[in-house]
Amino acid sequence: MATLDLYTLAWEHFRPGSSPVDWCEGNYLISGNIAEFVNTISNFLFLLFPPVLMYLFKEYGRFVTQGIHLLWALLIIVGLSSMYFHATLSLIGQLLDELAILWVFMAAYSLFCPKKYFPKFCRSNRRTFGLLMFTCAIIATGLSVWKPIVNAFVLMAMGVPTMVMLYTELKRVQDQRVYRLGLRSTAVWGIAVFCWVNDRLFCDIWSAISFPYLHGFWHVFIFIAAYTLLVVYAYLYVESELPQRQPLLKYWPVNEFEFGIPFISIRNPGKEFKNSI
Repeated sequence: MATLDLYTLAWEHFRPGSSPVDWCEGNYLISGNIAEFVNTISNFLFLLFPPVLMYLFKEYGRFVTQGIHLLWALLIIVGLSSMYFHATLSLIGQLLDELAILWVFMAAYSLFCPKKYFPKFCRSNRRTFGLLMFTCAIIATGLSVWKPIVNAFVLMAMGVPTMVMLYTELKRVQDQRVYRLGLRSTAVWGIAVFCWVNDRLFCDIWSAISFPYLHGFWHVFIFIAAYTLLVVYAYLYVESELPQRQPLLKYWPVNEFEFGIPFISIRNPGKEFKNSI
């Protein structure tokens, strides 16, 4: 009987509407099969851009670190998880969505966090720091299952040290294109946070003007902010730890157009760089 109750409880978490989180968009208004239609389809950039970024960063993955491709793959998982969550509003969907974001943060910190921010016991060793981030991710995963209602706010807070480090690092950047990309990324991140907070806390106001879709705009803006920030940090990592590679920020499809897709080119590849992180 106890086993049956356990299975029943587990399957209950897959039930549509089992999540305690419900965003401003009305449920099942556009489609009878999708709870939050706009919030679901607005994740399209998470599926569309990462394959392009994997192609553009082939050189980076070969001569700097293959871990960059893990980040792009994790963004796809974030998009798929978010689509599943908003389509069903299930607790499992919520956890998948939030845990995918958590692992993006931890993987990005492991790869690109400047060594001067490492704890002293890591002794500027990126492998040790990566193991620390992996351990933190495991612990945070367990805590997120225990208290899922606070996950979204914790994840939002994790963006603060990312932006503080960016501000500090941009002050030493000499390449003005990188500096401008960092500023644009910060601005888009700010717009994304505005959308998230307003959808979460001021739903009644936006519903009164028949526009309960700010969370959908959050998906669009936060993807743009996330991937461009990763590009900036990818540049900063090479510049500080592998300067002999001579990183160069470029844009695709037209390099002179700074609102294209940014990527990092390696001007002095040398030998292939072996990095397991």
